[in-house]
Amino acid sequence: MTKRDAVFPAGRQALYEMHRYSAAIRSGDLLFVSGQVGSREDGSPEPDFKKQVQLAFDNLAEVLKAAGCSFDDVVDVTTFHTDPEAQFEAISEVRTKEIGEKPYPNWTAVGVNWLAGFDFEIKVIARIPQAA
Repeated sequence: MTKRDAVFPAGRQALYEMHRYSAAIRSGDLLFVSGQVGSREDGSPEPDFKKQVQLAFDNLAEVLKAAGCSFDDVVDVTTFHTDPEAQFEAISEVRTKEIGEKPYPNWTAVGVNWLAGFDFEIKVIARIPQAA
């Protein structure tokens, strides 16, 4: 059995080591990215919800970049929300800015009641470009 091919963005590996998981795993031409949250430099949740969502997308972008990918390579998105109805507009605004033009990736949104102090989390699967 081959070992997992883990991907870590620069400067954040200690966070993943502390919690014992990888930022992402390459498998063939696919990249499976762990859920990303809107954490500040010290690891705490950003209290402003829209900024928290933007930080989650920023953290996701860094993981994608570390694997040679971008949002254009994302094929599957799952997001987790503590209050989907109230949060939809803010999430949609950031999502539209970051994901870009059609065709959009498929998207599953899940309402949850706990995210370890956060209110939004995003995980994706991306196809790794041939050059990467």
